[in-house]
Amino acid sequence: MKLIVGLGNPGKEYAKTRHNSGFMVMDRIAEKCHVQIEREKWSALTASTQIGGEAVLLMKPLTYMNDSGRAVIQAVNFYKLSPEDVLVIHDDMDLPVGSLRIRQKGSDGGQKGMRSIIQAMGTNDITRFRIGVGHSAAGVHEIVPDWVLSPVSKAEQAEFTEILDKAADAAMMWVSSPVELVMSRYNTSKKKTEENNA
Repeated sequence: MKLIVGLGNPGKEYAKTRHNSGFMVMDRIAEKCHVQIEREKWSALTASTQIGGEAVLLMKPLTYMNDSGRAVIQAVNFYKLSPEDVLVIHDDMDLPVGSLRIRQKGSDGGQKGMRSIIQAMGTNDITRFRIGVGHSAAGVHEIVPDWVLSPVSKAEQAEFTEILDKAADAAMMWVSSPVELVMSRYNTSKKKTEENNA
């Protein structure tokens, strides 16, 4: 059993915001698997599916971003999952739009949903996909909430959509392939000089 978690905030008002990049990727995975993530369980919307012959639980926590770990740990405990069975997909302001960074472990990087999951699971050995959403003014922290809760600009929409599609494909590959292979195929970087186009 594998668990793929996309982070975001529930509610229509957040649906198209940068902070909901994880939810957007989950919707793409669900579409490819011909399922809908709509069963409410463990403080989350979930769907069970098969990817490459492996049982997979798709999850969109309903706890709001900062408390994502509460939903994740319930599923982890129920299925007795190991950290290597869990993949978390979230937005990252430190990466320009059009970037995808895949890491097997590490700090939360300031992403509060990831921080909550690390705390709940008691380890940072959790694979995560970081979706670049850019930053309007790096280092100006007082504008962060407004920035991440805004949609990607029209100028960046095509790149953003492309990287969400790639992240979905990478997540499906992760289920049955070594993470190093997924990283080598899908890690994508863009120059930070391009991140201020919003």
